[in-house]
Order: sequence, then structure tokens, then C-alpha cells
Amino acid sequence: METATKKKKNYIDLFLNILEKGGNALPNPATLFALFALLILVLSAVGSWLGWEAVHPATGEVIKTVNLFSKEGIGMIINKMVTNFTEFAPLGIVLVAMLGIGIAESSGLIGAIIRIIVIKSPKNIITFVVVFTGILSNVASDIGYVLLIPLAGIIFQALGRHPVVGMAAAFAGVSGGFSANLILGTIDPLLAGLSEEAAHILDPSYRVNPTANYYFMVASTFLIAILGTWVTEKIIQPRFGAYKGEYYQESIEPLSAIEKKGLKRSFVVFLIWLVIILIGILPENGVLRGTDGGILSSPLIKGIITFLFLIAASAGIVYGVVVGKFNNDTDVANGMADSLKTLAAYIVLVFFAAQFVAYFKWSNLGIIMAVSGADALIASNLGLIPLMILFILFSATVNLIMGSASAKWALLAPVFIPIFMLLGYSPELSQAVYRVGDSVTNIISPMMSYFALIIAYFQKYDKNAGLGTIIATMLPYSIIFFIGWTLFLIAWILLEIPLGPGVGIYYQLPG
Repeated sequence: METATKKKKNYIDLFLNILEKGGNALPNPATLFALFALLILVLSAVGSWLGWEAVHPATGEVIKTVNLFSKEGIGMIINKMVTNFTEFAPLGIVLVAMLGIGIAESSGLIGAIIRIIVIKSPKNIITFVVVFTGILSNVASDIGYVLLIPLAGIIFQALGRHPVVGMAAAFAGVSGGFSANLILGTIDPLLAGLSEEAAHILDPSYRVNPTANYYFMVASTFLIAILGTWVTEKIIQPRFGAYKGEYYQESIEPLSAIEKKGLKRSFVVFLIWLVIILIGILPENGVLRGTDGGILSSPLIKGIITFLFLIAASAGIVYGVVVGKFNNDTDVANGMADSLKTLAAYIVLVFFAAQFVAYFKWSNLGIIMAVSGADALIASNLGLIPLMILFILFSATVNLIMGSASAKWALLAPVFIPIFMLLGYSPELSQAVYRVGDSVTNIISPMMSYFALIIAYFQKYDKNAGLGTIIATMLPYSIIFFIGWTLFLIAWILLEIPLGPGVGIYYQLPG
């Protein structure tokens, strides 16, 4: 039995090694995105000439392929090259976050916090803690990508484990478990609004609340954390083994008296910020609430990176002054500058990735491909469970070419929600099925906004890391998440457990 298990592991390792070598044999990621951008230009011309088009399911509008080699297309390429780059959403978020984190890191604050985590946390559950924390971090949108993933690498290295394994575990939680959480996130009301509009096609009075999938997503949080921990320990860790890179492995010493004093002062700074936030968010007319009086639409949630910068910077400055790392403002500025030096390769890659994403959007190729695939799926005329599995697969596949969860749902909801309703199943079920498929391939999709940043993180510890390394490392998570989450959803449906407060599985058209 043990020999069979070893052979199975050897076959898995062989497959992943071949996948990694094949992927890394591709050109530099920046070059690859440049080639993808050129390919989109060619396909836009071919598609326009061949008449590739689709009918938008929500508006009935005929969407045609836009030829980017036309006069108008060439004009957009030339005029918007700079803004494609500067307005690429993750770029500004990452730069601002890294400025604040750079202060906290150069002061020694992050290192001190990591030492406490390593010393205090039971070593046998650290992987679970990393994956679970990654899942919870998506309530604040981008904080998991810019803070937790690199932090997990440092933690694992401090424990004597391969840092890439730690980053993979965190990435699996942050992105692979994107829809799961214990509390509502910004994506919940966004998807609910789109689901409600789609449901109105058949039932104008139907309402979909942001809590539509809450029970299912809470349970999914623990499922993904357990599955992510298993994949990390059983597949990823054995494949990477011990870290033998250039980074010096520091011994984990207990904190000195001055470091403890610095941590206490920094914690006071954090508490002050917490009080400010609570004062701004708790009153119904609080200054940090949204224009509609809500919390999910508030500056706190939408501007979480601003708060990350302010809290990390202020706490880092206080810690640095106490322990003697910061003697003047130049030391602080140098800490910020050093943090940006590590992003040089990322910035180059983002320039080409931003052009590719823009061309793909302008050409309408992504929408046309998604609608065409949806039509083929509908024509199969299957029962609920097979249709649901195919819908998960379809959503997961579309996720490889369209990054935005809300943009995809805006396109797919008007197609699939009416179908599920006609079959006797609720719009909330359609939404839950979509969220599973949309999440499981985030970690292997080059179209995911932060994919370029993950490559940069991996390259810190492995200079030869490329697309192949990322995909080969994260593919086992995608496969296990897909299988486990799909079976979990099927069991949920068969047991007829409510998806959220007052939300059932079934639906009956008004008679």
C-alpha cells in the first residue's frame, strides 16, 4: 500500500515538474504578455473579418468583434498606452500599500510581529492558520495579496520551511477561496444586485439580499481552509523540500526589552486608529459610512489600502523611533524607497499586462467567447446536478480569460438565473454555483489582476520562477478545491440546507 502511494506521489511530482519546466520554458512573463497583446490584435482583425459576434443576454445588443487594426483601434492603442498602464487598478494599490509596509518592515516592526507568531503559534497548525487567514482577508479586498502572501513566505522561512510553500498556502486562501468568508464582503452586495436584476427577467418582484449565500460561504470557509492545508502538507511541501536559496536563515530569538517596548507603543498606535475607525463607522451618520449609510459601501471598506498605509506607516515609525532604527525623516523615506526596489520587475510586467487586458476588453473577444460558451452549455439540456457541474466548469474556464467576478456575473446571470428558475431552483443557488466556479481557477489564471505580483513574490526566493512555477504550484489547489467544493455544494443541495437567512434551494414561479 505504501509503495502504491509513493508511486502515485512520484507520478504527481513528475507531472507537476513537466508542467513547471514547460511553463518556465516560455519567454519572460513580460514578453509573454506582450506576445498575448499582439495575438489579441491579430485575433481582433480576424474576428472582425469573419464576423465573430454574440447577442448580449441582458440587453439583446449584438456584440461584434472590434478590429484594433482599424484607424480607430490604432488611435486607441497609441493614445491610451500610458493610461492603460497608470490606470491599471492593482498597480496603484500595490505601490501605496508597499510604501506603508516598507516603513513597517524597515523599522523592524514586521520582523518582531513574525517572531511572536513563530514563537507563540503551535507549529503543527501554522499552515491552517495561514490558509484560513488568507480566506478571511478577502473581506478587505486586496490586503491579502499585498500583505499576507509575502508575510507567509517570511513566516515559513523563519520556521525553516520553504518560503514559496508558505506563499502558495496564503495565495490559495486569498484567491482560491475568494468567495468564502465568515462575514459579508464587498462582493456580496455586488453579486446580489446583479442576481436580482437577472431574476426580474422572469419575476419582477423577486429580491436577492447580500446575505443570499451567507450560510454556505461560512461553511465553505472551513472547507477551503482544510483542503488548502491538506494540499500544502501532502503535495506542495514534499515537492519543494527544504529551502536552499540565497536568503540567510536567521535564528528566531525572543524579543528584547526595547523591542517589546516598541511593540507596545505600536499597539497603542493601532488602538488609536481602531478608535478613530469605530467613531467614524458606528454612528448611523458616521463620517466613514457610505453615502447610503452602509458599511460595505463606506470609505473604510473601499479605501482599505489607505488605512493599511496609514496604520502600517504610523505604527512602523513609532516602533522604529523606540528601537533606534529611525533617527530622522531620511531613514523613514529610505525605508519606503527600499520597499519599492523589490517591485521593479513587477512594474515592467504590469506595463505589458495592462496593454493585454485593455486590448482584450476593447476587442470584445472575452464577452463573445463567454456568451458562445454559455449558449453551448444551455443547448445540452441536462438535469440540475450535471448542469450545475458544467456551470462550475464553465465559470472556472471563463475565469481564465475574464478576471472580474462582477463583470462575468453581469454577463452570465441573465442567462443562467432564468434557466435555474425555470427548472425550479432559486436565483441564490445559481449565484452560489457561480461563486464556486469563479473562485477555484483564480490561482492559475494569468488574467487575475495580481498574478504578476505573485510571480514577483516567488522570484524573491527563486529567480528562475515564472508562469510555469506558479501554475504548477497552484494547480493541485485548483483541482482539489474544484472537486471538494463541488461535492460539498451537491451535498448541500441534496440535504436542502438553506443557502442563507431565509433562502432556500427551490423556487416556484408566481402563478
